[in-house]
Amino acid sequence: MAIGRFTSPPCHRPGIHAVEAVSEHSFPRHSHDQYGIGLIDRGAQRSLSGRGMVEAGAGWTISVNPGELHDGTPIGEQPRAWRMLYFAPDLLAAALHEAGDRGERHPSLASPALLDPRAEAAFERLYGSLTLARGSAAALAGEEALFDLLRIVGACAPLAASLHTASGLARARALIDDEPGQALTLAHLAEAAELSRFQLLRGFSRAYGLTPHAYLLQRRLELARRLLAEGGTLADVACRCGFADQSHMTRLFRRLYGLSPYRYAVSLR
Repeated sequence: MAIGRFTSPPCHRPGIHAVEAVSEHSFPRHSHDQYGIGLIDRGAQRSLSGRGMVEAGAGWTISVNPGELHDGTPIGEQPRAWRMLYFAPDLLAAALHEAGDRGERHPSLASPALLDPRAEAAFERLYGSLTLARGSAAALAGEEALFDLLRIVGACAPLAASLHTASGLARARALIDDEPGQALTLAHLAEAAELSRFQLLRGFSRAYGLTPHAYLLQRRLELARRLLAEGGTLADVACRCGFADQSHMTRLFRRLYGLSPYRYAVSLR
C-alpha cells in the first residue's frame, strides 16, 4: 500500500508540531518522543496502544503518550485522514500538572481514543489557533483550548472551588479592562490572579460567565465601538484594539453588533 500524504503546516508556538495526513497504510508498532493529540477527520482505524485496543472513526479524538508503543490499521477500504499535534514532553507535562495537580514528572493522557464533541471542538480551536489564527488574542485562545482539551483527554481532576479567590480573579479581569488592546496570555492573567493557568481559566469562566479570551474580545469590541464613535479610522482602531487586522475586527464586530464597523461609524455621522 502507498504510505499516503503527510504535510506539516507552520505552527505558531515553539514545542508544538502539527501534522496533517491522509493514508491507507498499516503502520507497524512504533513510538514517539512527544505527546500526541489528534482528530480523525474521515475514515476509521484500529490501533493497539499501551492502553489497549481501540477503534476510532471520524470525529474521534486520539492521543499517544511519549514512548508508548502503538500501531495503526485502516478499517475498510478507504484511507483515513487525521490531524495531529505533537507536544514537547516538558511543555505538555507542565500543562497537565496545572490542569490536574498531578505529582508524577511525566503524567499520562488517559484516553487513547474517545468520541466526545467537547474534545473535538477544543481540538479544532487549538489547531486553528496554532496553524491559522494570528494576532495577540490567538495565543490566549490556544491556551484556553489546550486546557479544555486536556481536561477531557487527560481526565484531569476537577478544580477545587476553594482555589478561586474572588480578589485574584478580579485582578485578572482588571488587567484586561485596563488595556484590552495589549497582548495577554493565560500566564500573564494567572500571575496577576496568583493562580495556575488552569485555575484561572476555570475560575474566570465560573465567576464571569466567559472565558478570558471571550471576555478580552468583548472588551476589545467595546473599545473599538468607542474609538469609532470618536472618529477613529478602521485601520487605526483595529491596531489600537489589538486585532490581527481590519478584517478580523470587522468579522467579530458584525457578529456581536449586527453591522460592520464601517456601517456603525457612518450611522453616527
